[in-house]
Amino acid sequence: MLGKDGGLIVIGENFNSTRKIKATNPRVIEEDGKTGIKYTDLDGNDRILDCTDIIPEDPAERNSFMIPHIAQALRKKDMNYISWAIKNQEKHGAHIIDLCVDEMSVFPEERFEWIKWTVETAQKVTDSIVAIDSSDSKTIYAGLEAHDGSKNRPAINSFNLEDGRQELVPMAKEHNALLFANASGNSGMPQNAEERVENLTTCMEMMDVDDIPMEDRYLDPLVFPIGAGPDFGLHYLKAVETLRERFPDVHIFGGHSNVSFGLPQRKLINDVFVSLSIHVGCDAVMIDPIMNNPESLQDFMFAANALTGKDEYSMKYLKHIRAKTGAKRGR
Repeated sequence: MLGKDGGLIVIGENFNSTRKIKATNPRVIEEDGKTGIKYTDLDGNDRILDCTDIIPEDPAERNSFMIPHIAQALRKKDMNYISWAIKNQEKHGAHIIDLCVDEMSVFPEERFEWIKWTVETAQKVTDSIVAIDSSDSKTIYAGLEAHDGSKNRPAINSFNLEDGRQELVPMAKEHNALLFANASGNSGMPQNAEERVENLTTCMEMMDVDDIPMEDRYLDPLVFPIGAGPDFGLHYLKAVETLRERFPDVHIFGGHSNVSFGLPQRKLINDVFVSLSIHVGCDAVMIDPIMNNPESLQDFMFAANALTGKDEYSMKYLKHIRAKTGAKRGR
């Protein structure tokens, strides 16, 4: 059950074709005439994702090259790496696995085939909910058509006020999908907290029309990098706080790791920002669960809610701690 007993819902963001690793990363090795990314699978076996065909031969180019490792695994149909990339997020606490293949092709028809194959493949690997993520509504629809609803519900990431995105609302109803909504407006990105709240309030009204259950709605006020604007973090936090007051039963989340782009010690910035977001009202996060420990975030959420009176008599906090203690004793 997602967010069991009021716990934090974790959306794993790592299975996205935009994900890249520097070619100079220590994980990139040469072995048996091949160059690839070394990883240890969930059974403890050392493996390599073969990237020889895309690594530049020129040392100067190689030093600045970023390896699109998820896209490479998809093109190679490397099931070992694909399974590891999905299950490793589950192992570290992800409840929902986000899937995005937009970088696989500029041609819509090819993207449709990629999302279909990826959804079908992911459902063979995991029983978790998969979120079908794309900037193109038709790609999301192709993914929904490939999704096997008898195994689990899908999620849609995401609808907003941009032209053509509203069709995702009845689509969510038709496919019994969780529906993510972000704060993008019809004329562009929101400029402040007020625009975020206004746009998402309109999204809520659209979801009312199609009778989307409140527990299936996930609002994303949009996280922008603070390196690009000193007030961007505050805009997001203020929007979360207002939305939580206005819509107490809806889920609120964000792509929280976006906040640290371009800054050193990203894990530190991400951890603090997620904690602040939880404090003002987020009950879901979209993060790299390997970098940012969901267990610590769960602990913070229950403790913060107890300390601020949101958890009356600390009942949920006590239940959480007892469950943790019992799990440790059972190991």
